[in-house]
Amino acid sequence: MAFTRLSAIVVLALGASQIANAAITKRVTCASGHVTANAACCALFPMVDILQDQLFDGAECGEEAHSALRISFHDAIGFSLHGGKGGGADGSILAFNSTELQFHANGGIDDIVASQFPVFQQLDLSAGDFIHLAAAVGVANCPGAPRLKFMFGRPPPKAAAPDLTVPEPTDSVTKILERFADAGFSPQEAVALLSSHTIAAADVVDVTIPGTPFDSTAGTFDTQVFLEVLLKGTAFPGNGSQAGEVLSPLAGEMRLQSDFAISQDPRTACFWQAMVNDQNRMVTEFKDAMAKLQVLGQNTRKLVDCSDVVPVPQPFAGPIKFPASFSNKDLQLACKNVRFPNIATVAGPAPTVAPVPGS
Repeated sequence: MAFTRLSAIVVLALGASQIANAAITKRVTCASGHVTANAACCALFPMVDILQDQLFDGAECGEEAHSALRISFHDAIGFSLHGGKGGGADGSILAFNSTELQFHANGGIDDIVASQFPVFQQLDLSAGDFIHLAAAVGVANCPGAPRLKFMFGRPPPKAAAPDLTVPEPTDSVTKILERFADAGFSPQEAVALLSSHTIAAADVVDVTIPGTPFDSTAGTFDTQVFLEVLLKGTAFPGNGSQAGEVLSPLAGEMRLQSDFAISQDPRTACFWQAMVNDQNRMVTEFKDAMAKLQVLGQNTRKLVDCSDVVPVPQPFAGPIKFPASFSNKDLQLACKNVRFPNIATVAGPAPTVAPVPGS
């Protein structure tokens, strides 16, 4: 009898669990025909279409996609676990741009704001939601990228973030890691966030060569940047040595001083090296770190998970390769504990890397 009662209880419990799970996973069909997990997200699908059409040139992984990711970082990192730094991922860099664009670390962000602000004014979104939705959509246009999360419902920002919260390429590794730690990120998470440099370019390190990429495959979200930062540098891409850059291995490519220093520092070198040719690790760790970055300072209990409005990126067609004429003999490895992967070399003469289109 006791066994019968226990069986009945188990059956009832399982039934309740299945009903609860069904309720959780119930999908909503929007008027636009899109399907989402929450009706509150339906309003975002037409906005994504506007972003793709008016900001990202019809869903391209170009300058605007790179810029959207950059401004999201500059917006969110203005935060401290200990208070006194700013509202984090609140869109203050857009709403209070007359203040924050004066900060030295935000050089070049004025062009991004100029492109984004007219689109922002069309959409019924808070500045924080706009900045971080645009970043997720822009990244999704790059083959190989993860499908970033998007949490919806940030309130308007209350004030501008203070100066000196954004790490700069001239900073020491210690200063950079301390700034990340103050915002709640470990050294490994800091390296993961630097995966963004795979689709990034420099506009103001050397103003004579705007749009200079950090790797030879700037239109693809891959681990090429982690490889090429480790290659021995031979020349500067533009008007000689500028503050924030070190010798680059490839013509037309810029190697940031901070990236190279982080790739060689004992606190971060093994994390950096482990990313090389490990696409799955890079996208997984980047997605997790970005999910954390994009809600800094926000009350996540009041946000709605609208990640399913973000387009699905095209898969990575890899693997990465050494640029033509390069091989293991050109590597500068500081981590002896991580086995370097076997990587083929592209045939032909050493390439010249083209600027990012639209810069």
